[in-house]
Amino acid sequence: MISDLFAEQLEKKNYRLEEFSELLIRLLDYGVLCRDESQVEELLYDRFLQLKNLVEDYLLMIGIRLQHDERFHFVRIYPPGAQVPGLPDEVDQPFNSGFRQRLSQQDVAVILVLRAEYDKSLREGQMDENGCVMISMEALSIGMRNLLNRTLPETLTERNRLLLRLKQLRLIHFKMSDDEEQEDCWLRIRPTITSFVSEESLSILSGNEISEEIDNTQEEAE
Repeated sequence: MISDLFAEQLEKKNYRLEEFSELLIRLLDYGVLCRDESQVEELLYDRFLQLKNLVEDYLLMIGIRLQHDERFHFVRIYPPGAQVPGLPDEVDQPFNSGFRQRLSQQDVAVILVLRAEYDKSLREGQMDENGCVMISMEALSIGMRNLLNRTLPETLTERNRLLLRLKQLRLIHFKMSDDEEQEDCWLRIRPTITSFVSEESLSILSGNEISEEIDNTQEEAE
């Protein structure tokens, strides 16, 4: 059985099959691992480094591709047919969407603005040692208006739901606030944003093409 083959290889590395399964389940469930997110993800990321070849072999069998950023310590997986930064596109695209995550237009709009703000901060040299940049809620709100002529959700519940969604995608890090006045709240944009929004998408963040770009980005994320 395949499991026996994996178990044999894992034993050579002093890991159990259960530990390998835990790593895979986390990757498949979240789609991404960031070492600095939590102690759990730090443990799993370090385990991934030891078992990288076995993880890639397993995922390859089910058509899932993997992107590993060694500099900023994150791993993201992509379903069959998805575009992966730095890797050639697959010739055969799947008919259905499989387990791809569906994003709302509001999600996509905020992600595009975060990507633009990330690049702006990089040009200004405002990046920390983990490749992250800081942005205030006020700056994000202004960017939404200036770049897309859109606004953030009006209610605190909707806004927190949106931010939590982006946190789950490991695109930002923030502390949940119960304060209606969130302008002083700061978000940390992760370098994973660059693997979520391509340079081509970023280059047309202006003019009439932006509505079409939001639709296209939404389709790619599904």
